[in-house]
Amino acid sequence: MNSPALSVKANPLNQKNRGENRLLAAWRKSAGVIPLVLFCLAFELIPLALLIYGSLVTKTGSLGLSNFVEVLQNRLYRKSFTNSIELSLLTAMIGTVIGGIVGYLVYTAGEKVRNFMVSLSSVTANFAGIPLAFAFVVTLGLNGFLTLSLKNSGYNIYDMGFTLYSFTGLAIVYSYFQLPLMILLIVPSFRGLRPAWVEAASSLGASRAQYWLKVGLPVMFPAIASTFFLLVANALGAYATAFGLSSQLNLITIQIGFLISGDTSLEPGLASALGMILILLMSFLIAGYQILGRRSERWLSR
Repeated sequence: MNSPALSVKANPLNQKNRGENRLLAAWRKSAGVIPLVLFCLAFELIPLALLIYGSLVTKTGSLGLSNFVEVLQNRLYRKSFTNSIELSLLTAMIGTVIGGIVGYLVYTAGEKVRNFMVSLSSVTANFAGIPLAFAFVVTLGLNGFLTLSLKNSGYNIYDMGFTLYSFTGLAIVYSYFQLPLMILLIVPSFRGLRPAWVEAASSLGASRAQYWLKVGLPVMFPAIASTFFLLVANALGAYATAFGLSSQLNLITIQIGFLISGDTSLEPGLASALGMILILLMSFLIAGYQILGRRSERWLSR
């Protein structure tokens, strides 16, 4: 004779109820992710699919690679990629070197100073676009406050060859938001450096410079390199700051803007092709950031 426990276990209604409960529990766990999935679908996946499709639509309305061929053959677009990459590499290097040094000083400072500098860096890293361009125009523009002050002191920087509306000027403006971003990203990484390593190196007769050359920088290299990749991607995709400073600068983001908003040069297919190439470049940079970032976390967490 079967026991009551075995009868309950073999009851199909109980098995059905348990299955429904498991489905309900799984639904409750995943329900919070649905808004994120819908957001990614509406603002990332669908626009990306439309961008891919638009880059393949030719001027005759058929599908093909003519837009990419024209982009690669056009000297203006090739030069825009070169300028954007050079500007991104230069400002990322400035941000990495100077921001890394300042980040270490911030890390070794007192708690109040560190919290203040991190908060300030958080604000300045997000101060970009048209407001940043306007701030530099009224400061270092042809009739800017600092420009006129130096001119009254006998130093006309524009007569010396400097101009804010050039590659050099744009590099200075970009460095304004690259430096604080580097500080924000690198300060937490310094926590992985053990004070005992400094003491051990010192006891073995190593100087401070030797410690950083043999121990500190090799340990920090994955974190520094990953942040460098992110800074390059950050500058490569910037548009409003460069456009607000001078729309005549030949950068890839400005060329895309001209192709989708110009009255005489409306070429959405070419703009989509330029955008796809830019996305591929930034994808490689972000992938490098992720790979080196995970390696840095594994090493510094030991």
